[in-house]
Amino acid sequence: MRNLTGGEANITLPGTTVREVIDNLESRYPGMKERLCEEGRLRPGIAVYINGLLSRGSVLERVDADAEIHFLPAIGGGIAESFD
Repeated sequence: MRNLTGGEANITLPGTTVREVIDNLESRYPGMKERLCEEGRLRPGIAVYINGLLSRGSVLERVDADAEIHFLPAIGGGIAESFD
């Protein structure tokens, strides 16, 4: 999503919940919320990590002022194979 941030990789924004952080992202970088949310929720396929831990995915999740938040494509699917 760096094309929306002018190439910035790290952004500092206020917010006490994931939703507030996303709203502040949208204020600064229009189009960001549409990429992250759908019908008031995180889009399927978007994972949120807060301070390195996978969030349960709610936009209502609280975050500390110094939290590091990452929005990443969710990883899923695949088939486990045995290579005996």
